Amino acid sequence: MRDPAYASLLAESFERLTGRPLGDPWGLSQPLVSHGTQVDPIFRYANPAALTLWEMDWDRFTKLPSRLSAQDDPAIQTDRSAYLAQAAVKGFVSGYQGIRISATGRRFRIADTILWTVTDTTGIRHGQAALIGRVERLD
Repeated sequence: MRDPAYASLLAESFERLTGRPLGDPWGLSQPLVSHGTQVDPIFRYANPAALTLWEMDWDRFTKLPSRLSAQDDPAIQTDRSAYLAQAAVKGFVSGYQGIRISATGRRFRIADTILWTVTDTTGIRHGQAALIGRVERLD
């Protein structure tokens, strides 16, 4: 369920890009998510804090296109896409914030988020990830 090999890749790529250790992704109190490299990327990882936040179990979350984790609002989707594109070019960006929506329709703002492109040591891209620093419930 946890995908320990991918969790190791998340931690290794985060430290390589940011210079900061991540620790065990599964055990973090901060929500951490990652999607794959599909044209319409599907989530491939979420730690327990993220699963709780999005109110989903592993099986459901890892079938969700990542764009559906955000409200279906053109401004929100455009902002999300722009930051993901920046992370793809720069390796990582920090300070991201945006509105997200849980499986039950609860809206929340994520803030102080680090987005990074998950690559292995040979440079092969495996997806993108987000470590959420702060969450504010909106309803």
